[in-house]
Amino acid sequence: MPELPDITIYLEALERRIVRQTLEKLRIVDMFVLRTAVPPVDSLVGKRVLGLRRLGKRLVFQFEGDRWLVMHLMIAGRLQWTEGMAKLIARNALAHFVFPNGTLTLTEAGTKHRASLHVVASEAELAAHDRGGIDVMSASLAGFSAALQRENHTLKRSLTAPNLFSGIGNSYSDEILHAARLSPVALTSKLNGEEIARLYSATREILKKWTEQLRRETGTGFPAKVTAFLPGMAVHGKFGQPCPVCGTIVQRIRYADNEVNYCPRCQTRGKLLADRSLSRLLKGDWPRTIDEAEEQSDSRGIKSGRP
Repeated sequence: MPELPDITIYLEALERRIVRQTLEKLRIVDMFVLRTAVPPVDSLVGKRVLGLRRLGKRLVFQFEGDRWLVMHLMIAGRLQWTEGMAKLIARNALAHFVFPNGTLTLTEAGTKHRASLHVVASEAELAAHDRGGIDVMSASLAGFSAALQRENHTLKRSLTAPNLFSGIGNSYSDEILHAARLSPVALTSKLNGEEIARLYSATREILKKWTEQLRRETGTGFPAKVTAFLPGMAVHGKFGQPCPVCGTIVQRIRYADNEVNYCPRCQTRGKLLADRSLSRLLKGDWPRTIDEAEEQSDSRGIKSGRP
């Protein structure tokens, strides 16, 4: 799912292309993507785009006449930009937005239709789409701490909760927790002041780092390969590979459609967190520490982290 750095780069690319441009045509290819009927989506046609903003992981388009389009890409939604009147060949297209200088296409891979479009008639109605999470890039340490400890959850859950923090999802939360040297399953109520300060700094540093890197890679172009798995990441998507800090094999916990990636030595003091499916399968053979895992791996002639 595109998160704060990805959404920021999308908005910057769109800013250069469609702000002050008039939406000439709008074609909804898959009606399931449109989640509102009033005001009608056709009411956007003929109106100029006045501005853009981020609302959590949503992109918001402000049109003339107090009309707003809220776009949520969810997990597999992506945007493509086609210059001029070139033939539209985007696969899995959900909607086309035609402007004088080009066409913006919303696509979604896979069969699970989760991406959505909402049209609202006022900024007051737009507020209903705000989950309330704080912007960590502008928040103070005190504000961050208050949001973090508002509810008692694991750090992984809290960082990705949209009502607590704006724009952080599965991939960047893994990187943040690794940089902060904190366990993804540590409870927020158990953190001390130094750990909270460390997490605050890591959150801002990771989001800033990746926003700047994606900005450099995109340049003046349009983001073409938005993905949750980036080569330079330390632990996210790196299961079975060595941690870039200590060399320990990166581990994971799978749940639903997601997984948590972490380094046992850097984050959990060598303890292996029980993966629900694997620990249930292995039962008493499930290693409790990375040292036990490495001993088992050595005896079997395989790398730890690769059951």
